[in-house]
Amino acid sequence: MIDSIILDVDGTLWDSTPIVAKAWQGAARECGFCDVIITPDTLKGLFGKTMEKIAEAILPNESKEAQASFMKACTEAEQEALDNDPCRIEYPGVIETIKELSKEVPVTIVSNCQSGYIELFIEKSGLGAYITDKECYGDAGFGKAHNEKLVIDRNHFKFPVYVGDTEGDREASEEAGVRFIYASYGFGSPKSFYKRIDKFNDIITIVKEENS
Repeated sequence: MIDSIILDVDGTLWDSTPIVAKAWQGAARECGFCDVIITPDTLKGLFGKTMEKIAEAILPNESKEAQASFMKACTEAEQEALDNDPCRIEYPGVIETIKELSKEVPVTIVSNCQSGYIELFIEKSGLGAYITDKECYGDAGFGKAHNEKLVIDRNHFKFPVYVGDTEGDREASEEAGVRFIYASYGFGSPKSFYKRIDKFNDIITIVKEENS
């Protein structure tokens, strides 16, 4: 059975890469990295990793201090851009499906994002009443596997599933001992998965079948 659902954000619930890429490109110029090119496709290949890993990928020849400063500028520019955008960028059916799922099982979010990003998604989507817990790298200082365990332990989940879209999501879920549901419409191509969804509302069918 399934007694809880843990969700990824980027590539699973919405696609913020067009907005974020523009913000990060501006931050790169302001930081003096005029040769750095950041596109939505660039970010689709990086989202899901921790901020440190993303900085290393974009600025492989820079110092840790320069990478950290760059990422700080990027996340600040990103937050401002997303704050000022209506962000109608959820995948089809996400809002309605989460509301429906919350009637059956707790719905939570775990991401490798910076502090404030999950809160921004919740605010923009209007799902505050339906998300019961959340954790992220920026708040906890740990990667996705550890944060999945944190959410599971403090909520006493017994049979959770994690819904994500990348190989990193699969690896983290495997490390955390959580069944992985692959969102095939997202950014990545994991090596294996417990179940696959081709549209977000397929999760409702999986939950009903598993719990019948």
